[in-house]
Amino acid sequence: MFYYCSFTWFPHVGREMVAQRMVQQHDAGQNNPDKIIGWYNLAGGGAGFLIVKYDDPREVTRFLSPYMDLMSFDVRAIYELDYDERIKELRDLASGS
Repeated sequence: MFYYCSFTWFPHVGREMVAQRMVQQHDAGQNNPDKIIGWYNLAGGGAGFLIVKYDDPREVTRFLSPYMDLMSFDVRAIYELDYDERIKELRDLASGS
């Protein structure tokens, strides 16, 4: 399953703190880059989101837990839609079929 993990740094957190934690977790083999589908920062810094793929939601929590003193997370399960298939479904729904 895919998860959208939005993050916002806490006010007291700086770039060096996040950099140190990221490198620490990476060096410990805990960031699981093979599970990260996408990683995006918002313009202005201090916030962004990850798209990750895990079979068990508890693994998402385990993955994010080491960062929870630095930033807040909003995590949601997501699924992909095929545009053409979705339009067909919506067209059928809109026409009452």
